[in-house]
Amino acid sequence: MAGRYPYEDPAVGLESRIDDLLARMELEDKVGLLYHQYVGITDPEQPDQYGRPGAAEHIRERRMSAFFVQGSPPTARDLAEIHNALQRVALEHPLGVPVTLATDPRHSVTDNPLTANAAGAAFSAWPEALGLAATRSTELVESFAETARQEYLAVGIRVGAHPQIDVTTEPRWARMVGTFGEDAELTGRLGAAYVRGFRGRDAGDTLTPLSVATMPKHFPGGGPQKDGLDPHFSDGKEQVYPGGFFEYHLQPFIDVIKAGATQMMPYYGMPVGTEHEEVGFAFNKSVITGILRERLEFDGIVCTDFGVITGYGEHFPAKAWGVEHLSEEDRVVRLLEAGVDQFGGENRTEHLMSAVKGGRVTEARIDQSVRRLLREKFRLGLFDDARFVDADQANSIVGRLDFREAGVAAQKASLTLLTNGPSDAPTLPARPGIKVYVEGVEPEAFAGYANVVATPSEADLAVVRVSAPNHADPAKSFLGSMHKGSLEYSDGDQEHLLELINTVPTVIDVFFDRPPILEPLMGAAALVASFGTSDRPFVEVLFGDGQPGGALPLDVPRSMAAVLESREDVPFDTHDPLFRYGHGLSYAMPVTVTSDGDGAN
Repeated sequence: MAGRYPYEDPAVGLESRIDDLLARMELEDKVGLLYHQYVGITDPEQPDQYGRPGAAEHIRERRMSAFFVQGSPPTARDLAEIHNALQRVALEHPLGVPVTLATDPRHSVTDNPLTANAAGAAFSAWPEALGLAATRSTELVESFAETARQEYLAVGIRVGAHPQIDVTTEPRWARMVGTFGEDAELTGRLGAAYVRGFRGRDAGDTLTPLSVATMPKHFPGGGPQKDGLDPHFSDGKEQVYPGGFFEYHLQPFIDVIKAGATQMMPYYGMPVGTEHEEVGFAFNKSVITGILRERLEFDGIVCTDFGVITGYGEHFPAKAWGVEHLSEEDRVVRLLEAGVDQFGGENRTEHLMSAVKGGRVTEARIDQSVRRLLREKFRLGLFDDARFVDADQANSIVGRLDFREAGVAAQKASLTLLTNGPSDAPTLPARPGIKVYVEGVEPEAFAGYANVVATPSEADLAVVRVSAPNHADPAKSFLGSMHKGSLEYSDGDQEHLLELINTVPTVIDVFFDRPPILEPLMGAAALVASFGTSDRPFVEVLFGDGQPGGALPLDVPRSMAAVLESREDVPFDTHDPLFRYGHGLSYAMPVTVTSDGDGAN
């Protein structure tokens, strides 16, 4: 049935619908489309949980229609109802431009408000992306993306600000858990499978009303951070290429573009010592227009990483690296000149209005970006039947039993066994019925497998779960986790683990959000690398109910000296690593995967 205007009639051709709508838009409507703000898991008519104005105000007052969901909802229905409420507010305007909701990853254990949301009670829980890479399975990655797509659709999320396809050649960088590791070929192959799964296996080469658009990040590759620091902070703003490996980091983006990615997010960092200007990638015309638009022929949406114009108060200034001296309006102009379409985490539409009215930006330039943004909304069906979701069905789709079971199976498959005692007397799988002393594991997880005792001296086996070392600066608040420093455990932590090892055979499982220096702990009865496996599945594999199926997606350095001597942009560059990329043991035999992921022996 035809709507009020031709742009609402699905029978009219896509470009004609866009033309008709664009002709009816006022400048304020167009400008609002270029801003992409956060929205919390709260009533959109009220301030969100972080004290920011509700999304409804941004829709009515600033004509915005793109919102980035932060936080984990109590139930899927809660999020679906927030989505529908936002769509109803959008329909108050005569043009009724629909809202598009986006999100960071939300299917694993990470919970950081500016990088990822934990799966929580609603969504199925899977290993982190680095754990998916440990499985080496494009089929598993595509299956995960298919599952996540269905869960996102049920609550109204239509853009995933992922996959993160940075190649992690700098071992100290704290964001590698969201990546596919150190190998560009594997990263590109898994990233392409990820994009296909979110688009939908039956979608063909374009988005459909059953697709979720993907926004791979962080173009042109955020891995080679100087000294492993992160550009969320000014002391980590430099990306360096001492080995000349710029193209290596670019390759996965070529792969996901070929696979059909329709959006792209550049990182905060600025390239140092290259042919490109030393300004943040979003402000960098030779990177956004020269490489992405012209060389790679990408005509999709480019959305900046969040907070490059205005920042978030005293502790989180604008990440406008290299252009800090520019005014906020100047930064807006510079971003558009570089080739950007949308400003992530921003709501001050007055800057762009002023730039257009002052003749610094033409309305024709705004129309270029508006067309891209409208085209995606139309292709996702948001102007048609997909505008609203069935909130009554959300809880029965999101986190349904088969999705959860698939996630747990993937968690188990990603576990990577690094050492397992002598070959003639392996430690694992452990014998059921033994006495275990545990740290970092819920004792209830051992029910039916072992008896938990209070002290190491009483135990047959100690089982300890720890994270990779974290030497974060507490002054940087929750984002301090991005500045973790050394990969060595503190003296106190190391002494405690060695005391356990010397008292009782000890299994140490390390959550690999970065590769830790493990050589001092090689006396453990077994070492396991995990990438987001819950306690019960971990214990099940420990006792032989499942195999540790993972292979390392990165090298594990032998020492910090080797890390300090390595080049930030060069893969596999630490001297004599303790464990090499592809290392992993099974209970039956060693598993070694080649660098291209095609073989095992």
